[in-house]
Amino acid sequence: MSICINFVTMETSNYTIKEITATTAFEVRHPVLREGKPIESCHFAGDDLPTTFHLGYYTNEQLVGVVTLMKNNHAEINRKHQYQLRGMAVLTNFQKRGIGDALVKKAEQMILARGGMFIWMNAREIAVRFYEKLGYEKHGTPFTIPKIGLHFVMIKSLE
Repeated sequence: MSICINFVTMETSNYTIKEITATTAFEVRHPVLREGKPIESCHFAGDDLPTTFHLGYYTNEQLVGVVTLMKNNHAEINRKHQYQLRGMAVLTNFQKRGIGDALVKKAEQMILARGGMFIWMNAREIAVRFYEKLGYEKHGTPFTIPKIGLHFVMIKSLE
């Protein structure tokens, strides 16, 4: 039993979150969010802007989670210093281990450090509860993105 406990402790404490390139983010974006689609479908407009940043979660030097943050105002939200969270993905075998939580919390810290005060995203229906647990709220009415599914705009003030 102590071997199992040590293994879990090792795995949860032996990680790094660092800035990565958009292309590196594709390594996780593609299999999680765009499986079966061409790799080009992983590229988002704005991925390469100087105000956009990408974070990667590494465990034992393996990239297992990614998130992208873009300085981008939502057309229906009148708030200053907005960032859009996009491309949040954790490899299937690593889900439900707190990796997504860690990525979002690190992203929030980095947004604040860059002068951001507000985050919004288009969250897939299956991810809504995950974001609600992190303090995000639904905004407006749900909508469907063709070939991907039902989404909700979710928001959070960092002020």
